[in-house]
Amino acid sequence: MNTRFPFVDWFRQSSPYINAHRGRTFVVLIEGEAMAAGHSESLIQDLALLHTLGVRLVLVFGIRPQVNAALVEEGITPRLEEGRWVADDAIMARVERIAAEQRLWFEARLSLGLPNTPLHGIELTAVSGNLVMAKPLGVRNGLDFARSGEVRRVRADAVDALLKQGSLVVLPPLGFSSTGEVFDLDAAEVAQQAAVALGADKLVLLGDAEGLHDASGALQRQLTPAEAEPLMQEAAPGSELARHLAAACAAARHGVARTHLLSWHDSDALLGELFTRDGVGTMITQHRYEQLRDAELGDVGGLLELLEPLERRGMLVPRSRERLEHEIEDYLVIERDGMIIGCAALHEYADAQMGELACVAVHGDYRGGNRGERLLADVERRARRRGLSAMFALTTHTAHWFIEKGFGLADIHDLPPLKRDAYNHARKSKILLKPLS
Repeated sequence: MNTRFPFVDWFRQSSPYINAHRGRTFVVLIEGEAMAAGHSESLIQDLALLHTLGVRLVLVFGIRPQVNAALVEEGITPRLEEGRWVADDAIMARVERIAAEQRLWFEARLSLGLPNTPLHGIELTAVSGNLVMAKPLGVRNGLDFARSGEVRRVRADAVDALLKQGSLVVLPPLGFSSTGEVFDLDAAEVAQQAAVALGADKLVLLGDAEGLHDASGALQRQLTPAEAEPLMQEAAPGSELARHLAAACAAARHGVARTHLLSWHDSDALLGELFTRDGVGTMITQHRYEQLRDAELGDVGGLLELLEPLERRGMLVPRSRERLEHEIEDYLVIERDGMIIGCAALHEYADAQMGELACVAVHGDYRGGNRGERLLADVERRARRRGLSAMFALTTHTAHWFIEKGFGLADIHDLPPLKRDAYNHARKSKILLKPLS
């Protein structure tokens, strides 16, 4: 359909995306270079537009060039290790001041509502606060990183409550400790951790480059974490490319469906990526295929490979191939693109009307995406269908996880007789019990 107004055609074509994005959570990182180069004004306007379309927004901003400029002006030479400052008190004073200034700048621009401006008539509530908890990097290779830190956790419940109120949440690259200290953080890590904690639908990283290119210079539209990680290894430590790829791959492996690498140089990049079929940057996605299913004999090799590191660390009792083959009908697995990345077993003790939740394991690269919870929920459903009155588990390392899921500490006498007789006193496993009735 042709029209005198090309915008009308674009609007019609974008309508499926407008509907799909409504109510979704996006975490957007704007690197400090964009503000230093004066490119953030159009980004602010685009964020306001997304807000009016019903997108739940978390904005993370960087301040690296602004802090570097302040240090140069004042004759302070920071020590850099692996791309991070050793943030002593002098450097931290500048970091805190500039982070506060930039946050206020964002809040002021998000409040702009003058006639003849894109934000006219739009009321945005931008909220920040002590929403990111941090811990020090500490001493590494003999070097004390002082107040340079890393994210301990994002207060997801508090952020989600603000988003439900219709606020746009602003996160500076700072974190707070339980001892009342403030730490300098990597903005890309803050964005990644926020996206994972919130279960965000998208993580958008706006940096200098428009995306990733292959050897011929062609833009790569879509990569999996496995395909992107070699590029991360080749990038200079601490560089924007290394930081963004680390964030994108970690987010994908921990349940964030899509991470978009875009350039702030392109004023159309954000909307072009979100509201067109082909997009304009590079998207890092999870593997396209993952399912929770009953285990089969053909999965035994994958199970052995998954369990071996945990058995070596003493977290699980070693299981032979023969034992796994014999008990395979007790197992559930999570398969992702042909790889077994998670498992759990339900061993039934019919005489006692109890079931043992055993061998709960998730591959290290895929923890944090609620896969353990999914396995537990499915095992519990099976136990209830079989009429079992309780489930129990034995663990040496993860008692707190089971307690958080409704299990309570129990005694050896609470176990079924057969399990009680087979209990390994040398391992001193904690016994956890969960009634099902």
